[in-house]
Amino acid sequence: MDLRPFIEKFTRRLAEVEAELSDPKVFANNSRYQDLSREYSRLKNLVAHGAAYLKTLDDLAANRALFEAELADSELAQLAREEIARLEAEEQRLQFELQRGILPPDPTDSRNTIIEIRAGAGGSESALFAADLYRMYSRYAEACGWKLETLDSNPSDLGGFREVIFSVTGTDTYKRLKYESGVHRVQRVPATEAQGRIHTSTATVAVLPEAEEVDVQLKPEELEITVCRASGPGGQGVNTTDSAVQIIHKPTGVIVRCADGRSQQKNKQRALTVLRSRLLETRVAEENAKYAAQRKAQVGTGERNERIRTYNFPQNRVTDHRIELTLYYLPAVIDGDLDPVIEPLMADDLRSRLANVGL
Repeated sequence: MDLRPFIEKFTRRLAEVEAELSDPKVFANNSRYQDLSREYSRLKNLVAHGAAYLKTLDDLAANRALFEAELADSELAQLAREEIARLEAEEQRLQFELQRGILPPDPTDSRNTIIEIRAGAGGSESALFAADLYRMYSRYAEACGWKLETLDSNPSDLGGFREVIFSVTGTDTYKRLKYESGVHRVQRVPATEAQGRIHTSTATVAVLPEAEEVDVQLKPEELEITVCRASGPGGQGVNTTDSAVQIIHKPTGVIVRCADGRSQQKNKQRALTVLRSRLLETRVAEENAKYAAQRKAQVGTGERNERIRTYNFPQNRVTDHRIELTLYYLPAVIDGDLDPVIEPLMADDLRSRLANVGL
């Protein structure tokens, strides 16, 4: 694919947005100003990637010509060969970024994210696995410079979680984490297994883009809000006051509970945020279903009716079943190094979307 026309298009549009942002009238419309600011930031990165991509192509051509002009076993040819390998990897990386820029951005990609992890099949071992997944995402968020905040949790007796809900705040959180939605399966010898037998357990992960008030309007008469005393660990500041909040959305029957904070008002606001996000996810899923017949199996859209990934501890193996990716890299992945898994998923999703628009 010749990316030069697209790079020129990005450059022209960047100049247009820059001129519009300099118009004082834009500041009077806060929504328009924010939209233009986001577009400006996106285009600025694309133009920078475009310039680097074109330079990389020129450098590749120069090094290939040098390699062909020299004797294959000469020192200069060896240096040129090494530089060609580096430049080809850089070309692929920049090409991916530019191809992604060709497609209209998903408006939810820039949203903050709410993740819900629930223990599935496997009893106490599934609850321990849910805690491992929570730790994995916590470590990944820390490495990305994101902020993670627990909204609600239901600990198990052995130190795991029957359920844990948390928010992740930062740049491009949903853009990267949306591929984690689905059933995660673990195969390992549980700590409670005396015979050394391998058990298979599961946990479900739901990844929701954080909804804003303008996305989902909640009418007071549609909400049943109750408060109660938080239970479980937390000290007197949590479980001796009526700080836990439960909200039932009457039209859909969706129930949200938030109890991890000490403030009843903060718990209420967090619960409303989770409720809006769940309702937004339902709406988006309904829209996506209209086009499901025209697309390949969706990647990371929140469908949780089949396993997406297996963590096999005896084989030190992580397998993502959606793209048949296998890595013998399990300790690092479970410790939060998720990019080697997420980036191939992003690349596969990009190829699918480009194919759908005929590119």
